[in-house]
Amino acid sequence: LQSAIAGAERIFELLDTPPAIVDAPDAIVLPPVQGHVEFDHVSFEYERGKPVVDGICFEAQPGQTIALVGPTGAGKTTLVSLLVRFYDVERPSVIRIDGHDIRTVTQESLRRQIGVVLQDTFLFSGTVLENIRYGRLDATDEAVVSAAKLANADQFITRLPEGYQTLLGERGHNLSQGQRQMISIARAVLAQPRVLILDEATSSVDTRTEKLIQAALDHLLTGRTSLVIAHRLSTIQNADQVIVIDDNRIIERGTHKELMQAQGLYHDLYQSQFRRQMSHGVE
Repeated sequence: LQSAIAGAERIFELLDTPPAIVDAPDAIVLPPVQGHVEFDHVSFEYERGKPVVDGICFEAQPGQTIALVGPTGAGKTTLVSLLVRFYDVERPSVIRIDGHDIRTVTQESLRRQIGVVLQDTFLFSGTVLENIRYGRLDATDEAVVSAAKLANADQFITRLPEGYQTLLGERGHNLSQGQRQMISIARAVLAQPRVLILDEATSSVDTRTEKLIQAALDHLLTGRTSLVIAHRLSTIQNADQVIVIDDNRIIERGTHKELMQAQGLYHDLYQSQFRRQMSHGVE
């Protein structure tokens, strides 16, 4: 009983914590968007006087894929966290979607139109079907199965003991990393977001699974504005624009071909990865 009381106190302490990000009193519901994303002189710091990103400016037209590249700690994840309002920027920094300052719209209406596929996929205790349906709670069983097929997840799901009704443990510990990623992609396919954020979904899987995931991602990216945090640079060669961030600022931008010809930081990162892959016998 004493242990339960202590646990309950911690739970209620968490529930009573006021949220750091709240909607403005006059916040509007974001209407269906086309996917024009704009970062206008965006600076942000977690600690005063220590900027994580500084004066970031770029825009993505509807349907474009923008790759964010740079060393660990350069601020790539911070940028996408700001886009979904896990944190808010302060003026004069502005982030817009279809011309709307994202601070002037409700968080729910904003996040409903943004899909996120992260490296570390969180799966809940429940069936495979329920985990995919988390992408759109009112989806039919047929829509869930269709999304799984587009994500190349249907083949392994149908081989599970109970198929789509197979129970998963919390965090999906009874699935491989690649299988969890494909379920995460199926969620995003089901949600049909106009804006998509990918934090390199293929960085910790084997080569065969990577090809399946990459094929699913290619389908998912079609027609959507996408911001891709790229660790394996070979996966973003077809991006409309590659933005290289270092020391909290944009230092290079252009297509893969243009940046390779410029022989700057991107060229050096790409060549070092290529040599490392060759030394491990990877084509």
